[in-house]
Amino acid sequence: MHFLTKAFFALSLLNIATQSAIAAECSAKSGASTVPLLELYTSEGCSSCPPADKWLSNLRTDSNQLIPLAFHVDYWDYIGWKDKFSTAEYTARQRKLAAFNRAGFVYTPQFVMNGRDFKGADRSNLSGIVESSKKLASRANLSLNAITQANGEITLKVDAEAVKPSDIKHSDVFVAIYENKLVSKVNAGENSGRELKHDYVVREFFGAYQMNSQNAFTKNFTLKPDLKNKAYNFENMGAVVFVQNNQNGEILQSLALKFCDS
Repeated sequence: MHFLTKAFFALSLLNIATQSAIAAECSAKSGASTVPLLELYTSEGCSSCPPADKWLSNLRTDSNQLIPLAFHVDYWDYIGWKDKFSTAEYTARQRKLAAFNRAGFVYTPQFVMNGRDFKGADRSNLSGIVESSKKLASRANLSLNAITQANGEITLKVDAEAVKPSDIKHSDVFVAIYENKLVSKVNAGENSGRELKHDYVVREFFGAYQMNSQNAFTKNFTLKPDLKNKAYNFENMGAVVFVQNNQNGEILQSLALKFCDS
């Protein structure tokens, strides 16, 4: 009996170790209050952008309070330095937000809070704006579930549903994969000779997705360390899902999840 007990205990430990080697799982769900989404539109080719990047990096806020994302645009690439994090897709998103705000131009650095232009004076009252958002009831229920496989891949499950039936028709779901602790040594353009550090950089962006007739959206994503021939360090990465009104740009709810260690 004593031998069997030891054998069973050893087998249990082996089973736990095997499961740990196979996968690590983490998840997040949105709450009753609205979590604001703060977007920064920036570029390594813009001399006035590094201070904004630094300000965003220094936001050590709980993701249940505020969710930051940095979109690198490509319209400064022509002046001598191509920002490797920039895409035309992110520029198009900024232009669409400008249209929502009835602005005739785009610029960097630009902060956008919940779909609205966020000026410097607003940033000085960031804590007050976050507190005000807590008083706004969530208009979407969101969840993220990430499983890190033994081979380094991540399986990400995203769920979203609108709270109000009136929001369903005009609700778009977006998923962003972000990365922290990125460093670039710039050797051309306006920031030539500088070492730039970035956090919350959007590396992959998916959407817009629409909800189905049952007022729900569900989708699984497979993320590989070399997705699209880019070298990713998942230890410094995470996912954000948010729901946006496609008529006025308003953010209904957002949710972030840092990928768990394997």
